[in-house]
Amino acid sequence: MGKIVSSFFISVDGVVESPDQWHFPYWCDEMGAFVQAGMESAAGFLMGRKLYDEWSSYWTTTDADPEIAATFNEARKFVVSSSLEKADWANTTVISGDVAAGLRELKERSEGDLQMSGSATTVRWLLANGLLDELHLLVHPIAVGRGQRLFEDTPTHPLKLTGSETWSSGVILASYAPAGA
Repeated sequence: MGKIVSSFFISVDGVVESPDQWHFPYWCDEMGAFVQAGMESAAGFLMGRKLYDEWSSYWTTTDADPEIAATFNEARKFVVSSSLEKADWANTTVISGDVAAGLRELKERSEGDLQMSGSATTVRWLLANGLLDELHLLVHPIAVGRGQRLFEDTPTHPLKLTGSETWSSGVILASYAPAGA
């Protein structure tokens, strides 16, 4: 049985929006190894509609890193959406209707993790519906000041720390699971 695992580049003030504007100075070998391990363990990638639109329009272009693009283009992808009827990006399945039931079924038949990188709205929904298994926050030592935060106007979600590391760039990897898990 697979797990849904979400990872975020996040600032110390909780911003997850536009990490391409602030996270690159903190990239280090440890972060690269963490990201690579997540990609290698992925049975597929799970995303919301907005992230799907962003990634499918970028990773299919000649601007994208060819090696990373090949990984994403060949991988199984699952999009949670009530508005997307058909996905044109190769190997993509749209999950709509009873999304919770669809994701439970997907987890049951998956051999490996369903990885998420981004999709804050989807992660909040997954937490509220008891579907998120792991949350990895890569906390960057920068206060961004404005932008979408991971937890905005949400109910309380008790989490338990399952691991932590401090990397050479000052980024802290904090890994959590829902407290009831």
